Amino acid sequence: MRIIIKIGSSTLTHKTGKLNLRLIEKYIRVLSDLKNQGHEIILVSSGAMAVGAAKMNLPQKPEETPKKQAIAAVGQSELMSIYSRLFADYGCQVGQILLTKDVTSREERRNNVINTFNALLGYGCIPIVNENDSVEVEEIKFGDNDTLSAIVAECIAADLLILLTDIDALYDGDPRENPNAEKIHTVEEITDHIRRIAGAPGSNKGTGGMSTKVKAAAIATEQGIPMYIGSGENPEIIYDFLEGKPGIGTYFKAKKTAKEQA
Repeated sequence: MRIIIKIGSSTLTHKTGKLNLRLIEKYIRVLSDLKNQGHEIILVSSGAMAVGAAKMNLPQKPEETPKKQAIAAVGQSELMSIYSRLFADYGCQVGQILLTKDVTSREERRNNVINTFNALLGYGCIPIVNENDSVEVEEIKFGDNDTLSAIVAECIAADLLILLTDIDALYDGDPRENPNAEKIHTVEEITDHIRRIAGAPGSNKGTGGMSTKVKAAAIATEQGIPMYIGSGENPEIIYDFLEGKPGIGTYFKAKKTAKEQA
């Protein structure tokens, strides 16, 4: 299978803003094992700005665009250095792909991106993807890596998209405010009702909340790509998704493509 796994900033970092190295090492072991099983793995990794701010000893991300771009450049370098070293311990090579919205929305550039992904996967590499925060401006922003991961899934015809976050599933209410909110195990179709209950953005470390994850699910499932939302606390949840274990996370069923309907 060609699997895209997106991990958010709040999962990759401690409350201090510094990287959660213990958890990252666990993720790298699981992803390397999946690759050894024969799967093609693409990692969409948030965290550049949070890591950059922590490395520059800033109490929070700055507001000014040039400063945000600068700390993103620092943080992305730090992230890739760590990923490269740790994946190498398991015999895996990685390649970095930084994207902006204009790259995937223009046909010629989009084809170039697809070719790069396919070449990296053909070489047996694990592409590590992030938004190109160091050069982006409002007009070319995806805005969140949930949307980015769904668009990448569409571009490269992924078989499965997995979004790992600080909430373990989609609920019929905000579980942080309503302890009686019930988990939605399967979403057959993304309706206005599903969009309404998706809720507001989450922690201040990331940019996406459950609403952006439902938006990503809409993009992916429309193209025949199923999607899971699950807790990022335990990387081995990925095995559970692939094995189809019930009651874990939220599963968004893919729509049938025109080819399948025919």
